[in-house]
Amino acid sequence: MKRDMRHTLTRYPFTAIVGQEEMKLALLLNLVNPKIGGVLIRGEKGTAKSTAIRALEVLANGLAESNRSGQSYEYRLVELPLGTTEDRLVGTIDIQKAIREGERAVQYGLLKEADGNILYVDEVNLLDDNLVDLILDAAAMGVNTIEREGISESHPSRFLLVGSMNPEEGELRPQLIDRFGLVVDVTGESDPDLRVEIMMRRIAYEDDPVVFCEAYQSAEEELREKILNARELLTQVVLSRREIEITARLCCELEVDGHRGDLTLLKTAMTLCAYRGDTRMRYEDLETAARLALTHRRRRDPFDPSSFDWEELQRILRELYEMVQ
Repeated sequence: MKRDMRHTLTRYPFTAIVGQEEMKLALLLNLVNPKIGGVLIRGEKGTAKSTAIRALEVLANGLAESNRSGQSYEYRLVELPLGTTEDRLVGTIDIQKAIREGERAVQYGLLKEADGNILYVDEVNLLDDNLVDLILDAAAMGVNTIEREGISESHPSRFLLVGSMNPEEGELRPQLIDRFGLVVDVTGESDPDLRVEIMMRRIAYEDDPVVFCEAYQSAEEELREKILNARELLTQVVLSRREIEITARLCCELEVDGHRGDLTLLKTAMTLCAYRGDTRMRYEDLETAARLALTHRRRRDPFDPSSFDWEELQRILRELYEMVQ
């Protein structure tokens, strides 16, 4: 039975968002390949973080209608409200049923609701660390376990995880940031022409959301087709020993903690390759993937500058690409 999507029909279209190309790319890559591990978007207020994430739901739902493989890719956006308790997130005992019927039963939480959907955690840095751990564990394992008063029940909890935060309101612990597949930093546009375009589009949208959304319907359909093509190509992307060795050496040179970064970089590069319609990776795929997957994972001393040296990463990667054959 098709879910009523009337409440999303006039959301701001994903393809109408001006600029913020890296943020949009990170979201789309996770839509192509959820195994990347989700994305955390960091940035000041008013940089289209929430707009892009909510627009992603409408874009993703259109994939269910144009799907060519017989599988369902329909997503719903499940938002985690501030003040969520562990019981509301994970699940607990159904007290009403216990009182009414005298038997113990499980009341499922948001992690059950998120299964097969997009889980959006806004202001993730303001969430209790324990709750963030539970969300990230479920995202990594694809399973949530409810253990309450003698009841133990597990259920699937596979979702596309998207978090957003404003660093001015506090940082997220490095151990937690590392658990997000990709991290993107966004700022307001500095190009006056782009800022003009942002205002013009927003005014047009607020004047008549229906007409505005209809104007971008063709662009949305083209983007859905590109996502579906990428999903099909992803299984055909050739991963050579060379790309694996370059990835390993790059992570060593950058002193990346653990091995999650290596694997995420490779998955992201393969997805980028498929997204541009190819099955053989290029230097550009590894370069873009490294920016998205490694900039938040590099080991740093407490007194090191917080900004990432992108030029250094490019230099090291170019040297490795020429050296490793």
